[in-house]
Amino acid sequence: MKIKSDVLQACYDYANKRIANYKNEIETIKDSLESNDKGNGDDDDSGNGKLFNDLEKNSLHLIDAQKMLDSLKAINPKMANSTVTLGSLVKTTTNTFFISISAGKIDIDDLTVYAISSGSPIGMLLNNKTVGDRIEFNGNTFTITEVI
Repeated sequence: MKIKSDVLQACYDYANKRIANYKNEIETIKDSLESNDKGNGDDDDSGNGKLFNDLEKNSLHLIDAQKMLDSLKAINPKMANSTVTLGSLVKTTTNTFFISISAGKIDIDDLTVYAISSGSPIGMLLNNKTVGDRIEFNGNTFTITEVI
């Protein structure tokens, strides 16, 4: 179960880094908006429109990153299931997947794990499967060899 805890921690690190980056970006944009407002007395807001747009986009990304963190909190790394569900570490004949958030490739020791969300195309195919089940994805067939 240590590998599962390590992968979960890597996912937490990924989500927390995204949150910190979006918060920093939002603060930078707010500072730019304040300097634009103080910098000219004219009613010229040439850059403010783009800044407000960037602020909105980053705020939405921040909300998504916080949702990622919330979904990670629902995972108990000590829990093992016989069927694939949120928090499962799924070994197949070719890859190992961690059903959690879309964090991509994570290298832990000598193992490469792909952190994927249950709502991703391959996550939906793996959902509720058990050892021995086969799935087909992008023309490749995978057999589940272990669910932790």
